[in-house]
Amino acid sequence: MPSTHPMPESPKPGRRYVLICPCKDEAEHAQATIDSLAAQSELPALCLFVDDGSTDETPEILDRAAEKYPWFRVLHRKNTGARRVGPGVIEAFYEGYNSLDMAEFDYVCKIDADLEFPPRYFELVMDKMESHPRFGNYSGKLYLRLDDGRLVPEPTGDENAVGNAKFFRVECFEDIGGFAKEVGWDGIDGHMCRLKNWIAQSEEHPDLHIIHRRMMGSSFKGIFHGRQRWGRAKWYMGTGPVYMLVVTAYRMAQRPFIIGGLGIMVGYIKSWLTGYPRHGTPEFRRALRRFEHRSLIKGKAAAAREANEKIKESWDRHHPSHPSAA
Repeated sequence: MPSTHPMPESPKPGRRYVLICPCKDEAEHAQATIDSLAAQSELPALCLFVDDGSTDETPEILDRAAEKYPWFRVLHRKNTGARRVGPGVIEAFYEGYNSLDMAEFDYVCKIDADLEFPPRYFELVMDKMESHPRFGNYSGKLYLRLDDGRLVPEPTGDENAVGNAKFFRVECFEDIGGFAKEVGWDGIDGHMCRLKNWIAQSEEHPDLHIIHRRMMGSSFKGIFHGRQRWGRAKWYMGTGPVYMLVVTAYRMAQRPFIIGGLGIMVGYIKSWLTGYPRHGTPEFRRALRRFEHRSLIKGKAAAAREANEKIKESWDRHHPSHPSAA
């Protein structure tokens, strides 16, 4: 049932964005995330944290924020035991999503509770989305804060918004069918965008650096386990073996050195040998393999730029009077 609570006023017409944050046992990080949201130059119309049965101080932190901020709400789920990373996160996301009337919003963003956003982050993301009507999803880049305070980039491709902060035009999100309820959902959505002629992109910009307070792929069972899950996601999505070898070699040269790439390949091979299912239709997998093939020839960044330009050119050609076609 859609929520009947009144929505806080949006600062600008057409820029009503809702943040949905599924989280569990994030007491160490949640307050920093909330503080960074409260400091935004354009506040969300609504920020909905879905607590997935936390056993630490997370519920109390969220409840205090809900009392303090009129745009902040909490949905508490019962603790059902060990969380299924990937499917469990998306199930919690959809419990929040399905409680809302999305006609009240222009944009929807799934975020994690271990991030710090710069103060103009969502303002600038919406500016980018408004630059062309086919922008479907968009994000900045992730940065990891080391023990000595230095920030280092977490390697992420340009072909999709980062999974930790998926900012979507609502129309696009509904067109692609939302998120797959499986590990790999955060890669599948970008390829679905291109299949449906939407632009998906993350971009390096000094005002769009998202501080990630926990290394990507470092699950609660450890980095190697997290990277195996990443490899299983690649298998499920439909990634081909040649492309997978290149991914493994590349990730071995990134933090965490060697073990990160090795874990990804182990997860991929185990999924192959055990007959783990694969996602989507033959049309989706063909489109994915074409993109991977172009990425091997031109580089993934160039392949993503080429795909985005084709989407823009096609739309502008059919809408010559639109300002974006000028």
